[in-house]
Amino acid sequence: MSELHHECGVAAIYHMQDISEGVSPLAPHGNPEEVGSLIPRLLLDMQNRGQLAAGMTSYNPNRRQLIRTHKDVGTVTEVFRLGRKEKADRLMADLNGRAAIGHVRYATCGADDRSYAQPFERSHLQKTKWFSFAFNGQLANYGKLRAEIVKQEDFHLARETDTEIIMHLFSQEFSQNGRDDLVGMMTRLSRRLDGAYNIVFLNALGDMFFARDPLGIRPLCYAVEGPLVAAASESVALWNLGFDAKNIHTVQPGEMILIQNGRIERHQFAESPRRAHCFFEWIYFANAASTLDDCGVYLSRTELGKHLANLETLVPDEDTIVVPVPDTAKSAASAMAHHLGVPCLEGLMRNRYVGRTFIESRDRADKVRTKFTAVPEVLRGRKVILVEDSIVRSTTMKGLIAQIRERGEAREIHVRVACPPIFAPCFYGIDMSNVKELFAPRFMNSTELTPEIEQEMADALGADSLRYLPIETLHQSIGLPEKSLCRACVNAEYPTAEGVEMYQLALEYNRNPELTQNSRTFDVQTVISTRS
Repeated sequence: MSELHHECGVAAIYHMQDISEGVSPLAPHGNPEEVGSLIPRLLLDMQNRGQLAAGMTSYNPNRRQLIRTHKDVGTVTEVFRLGRKEKADRLMADLNGRAAIGHVRYATCGADDRSYAQPFERSHLQKTKWFSFAFNGQLANYGKLRAEIVKQEDFHLARETDTEIIMHLFSQEFSQNGRDDLVGMMTRLSRRLDGAYNIVFLNALGDMFFARDPLGIRPLCYAVEGPLVAAASESVALWNLGFDAKNIHTVQPGEMILIQNGRIERHQFAESPRRAHCFFEWIYFANAASTLDDCGVYLSRTELGKHLANLETLVPDEDTIVVPVPDTAKSAASAMAHHLGVPCLEGLMRNRYVGRTFIESRDRADKVRTKFTAVPEVLRGRKVILVEDSIVRSTTMKGLIAQIRERGEAREIHVRVACPPIFAPCFYGIDMSNVKELFAPRFMNSTELTPEIEQEMADALGADSLRYLPIETLHQSIGLPEKSLCRACVNAEYPTAEGVEMYQLALEYNRNPELTQNSRTFDVQTVISTRS
């Protein structure tokens, strides 16, 4: 769904120049000091995870500025000037090195503030305390951690962001325990952090690690070929860079890959008694060509489409067509149409070249027209089965239905959603933390969904009918055990203690919107609804 956004994607690359395998053929010009220039390529393949800002930090022991960071607001192409070869080459000449980390960002606030772009670098005269890192996820206990920090008179936080909290915690660790025990540092921090976090870290000694939280909420993978090591939020980025698929592996929950003193080591920095992989990665966020935790994204989406077809009660006629909402619903729509034996046609065209500046209109219908155009030649007089991956706030769906009916002149519009109703907020990295904004809770007092409720929803959207998938189809389609998925947004069962508490506070705020700023509930809800 185009109205739903993710929190970010991370990448890392390291050429271990001194190990016996020699120079990697993936290194540009065969030069290990130029692998930093591969970061924009990795980030381009994860642009789906964030389009508001991008950046990278590189390490080069032969450069006066041992680690150097470049970041800005904009897409990867804009930030790294990829459209202008001469400028891009000059920039990468300054940024190149044998190791680098990168980040693409989406956020709910500070969108045009460069200071929110990542990586975050902390300069210091002491190499052990000079570091940079990037973060993907969201801390459910952000409010508590922030309160602990700001109550100390000597500390000040300039931004409303988890990343600054983590930077402070890293700095505190280095001051108290030194830099030698990076595994111990992550072990100690894991006891304080509640929520989703993937971290890529690089310091002025050339130490690097990438780590995944103990629940594995967000995906992270890595590859090793000869002297080259790389990591990314999605496998497709590593494969497209040239790594053999057999060398691409999952970073396990609670695991970190450490590169230090010329060695690469795997460490379990925190116990992982259970998994809670975000199911939204498979149905919406991830690139369809990616494989996450050994489960293919494309196949998962086609399985969702098969479930939609199996549940369909409409009797198709010669005018019935299936139309996907571009782009992530295409796989499910195609599979559904194939199993129903009806055509799957592109009745909606997406404008891929609209910059975000041009879609800031407050008028919902204007936004939808700017991003999508109904095709009358496809839709006129048809019974349209409109397939969408999810409905969160319903703003885009209402606009699409209106356009299909008015401009497209469709005879009937039947909405099919390859996901259960989004019933509860997310506190782990998706920008839907406000109950009041969600569509489904306006009609549902619990997670129970009836045909009568679905028809009420359809009427509110302007559709002839609406059907969601049941919750059990999620793990069946993805191919993972039911208990290994985080499905909090569709069943209100949160995998962490802070998530449970935040949900109760969010419900209280939704019931009592008149709560003042003196209320802790108001403060928590405000923080989770506005920070990046």
